[in-house]
Amino acid sequence: MSLTLIGRSSSHFTRVARIFACELRVECSFQVVPDLMSLQAADYGGNPGLRVPTLRTLDGSWFGALNICRELSRRSPAKLSIVWPEALERPLTANAQELTVQAMATEVSLIMAGLAGQSEALAHRTKLRTSLLDTLAWLEANAREALALLPASRDLSYLEVTLFCLMTHLEFREVLPVESYRELGNFCERFAARSSAEKTTYRFDT
Repeated sequence: MSLTLIGRSSSHFTRVARIFACELRVECSFQVVPDLMSLQAADYGGNPGLRVPTLRTLDGSWFGALNICRELSRRSPAKLSIVWPEALERPLTANAQELTVQAMATEVSLIMAGLAGQSEALAHRTKLRTSLLDTLAWLEANAREALALLPASRDLSYLEVTLFCLMTHLEFREVLPVESYRELGNFCERFAARSSAEKTTYRFDT
């Protein structure tokens, strides 16, 4: 197979790419990064940032979920109507996208700090957690209106996929309780009915 997605089944950024691959009907083999504490770029498909995911193609490698999703769209036999971040021209929708991706990165930082046992960095972890909580509160209050502003004719949007992957990952990794976020929970229930969501459920690779 000419396309290989390199990442982790437990990674929300990797799941974003996997959902797009399913929706776009682009087949990719999957290569697991064995150790997220590795300092070798080769383990991440050559990504010098030591992050997942990476898409390896015959033409070169693509680093990061958004880059990968764009390339999958270019290669797709299904010409879907996709709303990309740059098409969000209103503050509410643009901020929803920015805060969703920011929350995803913040969650990763919290998880990695916990794995590293950085007890000396308690103040930094407290700031990260406060940032995540405040961001989720904003998304809970504004997500319904932001999603309603998306074009009705769309097949998919990067905002919806990243928001779904964020909220389900918070629950999967038990970073914090998500039951109180009812609007976001309702959105996730609707999105979870998609075949692409069912085929990409989180799990820990062995």
